[in-house]
Amino acid sequence: MNLPDPVSFESALTKFLDYLKLQKRSSATTTAYGSDLSQLHRHLKDHRITQATTIATDHLQAYIDHLGQKGYTPKSISRKINSFKTFFKYLHTEKIIIENPAHPLVHPKLTAKPPRILTSTEVRNLREAARLDIRIGSIIELLLQTGMRISELAGLKVDSIKKNELHINAIENNLARTIPLGRAAHTAIQNYLSLRPKIDNSHLFITKTGRPLLIRNIRTSIDRYFKKAGLKDVKVNDLRHTFIAHQLKSGIDPDTVYKHVGHKRLSSTQKYLDHVKIEISEMTSAVIEL
Repeated sequence: MNLPDPVSFESALTKFLDYLKLQKRSSATTTAYGSDLSQLHRHLKDHRITQATTIATDHLQAYIDHLGQKGYTPKSISRKINSFKTFFKYLHTEKIIIENPAHPLVHPKLTAKPPRILTSTEVRNLREAARLDIRIGSIIELLLQTGMRISELAGLKVDSIKKNELHINAIENNLARTIPLGRAAHTAIQNYLSLRPKIDNSHLFITKTGRPLLIRNIRTSIDRYFKKAGLKDVKVNDLRHTFIAHQLKSGIDPDTVYKHVGHKRLSSTQKYLDHVKIEISEMTSAVIEL
């Protein structure tokens, strides 16, 4: 069997990331793959393995064992294994390598944690904590009332709001959709618009100088109010979980919720049915409106 021509890890990784971009994979996915594989490359380089064409399953398994010893969670390790499998499958398909060394790798067993769903008391405390911050308060309300992703919220335009409807543009792999806007969210947005800087910028949420509010700044601001409200173990995406769970708890058909939140598969919405009784037994219809 003829051995493949030597190909450096750096060269192979560049080809792979270019391929992902051509496939229009999301920037978040591409960044995650790049980070995982660059970390692998540094580890292999420390062990004098620099060619993609000489990497064996034993090398990858030794690295995975190393991650476990360093305290990486099974979920983090599983994500890295996904990155390795996708990368080496690409190299094998492109005939850069003869055999796929990642194919035999086995994912660690994962214990699925239930989604973090805010109670009505927690929602009330969060609203109160952000009450004097009209901009972030309206952002929190919009996330609670629509279940949209933070990336979608950051991409909203002023004309995304029309009467009692909200239009969400397609962003990379996220679906475009138009959803009804509840009274509380509509009121919060109108209050924000009355104080929004009169600057020619189409983005809905902007800074005082008129620049679009970045995702990381939105996340940091909301995290600050989580802390102020005394909420523990809460992330911004948990506002999306709360919306989905409450809608299902209120009897909204999963097919309707699935379309509103932009899930690609109905099963992604249906899985919340197993958890809606866990965290939101005290939730009332006053929390979320449609």
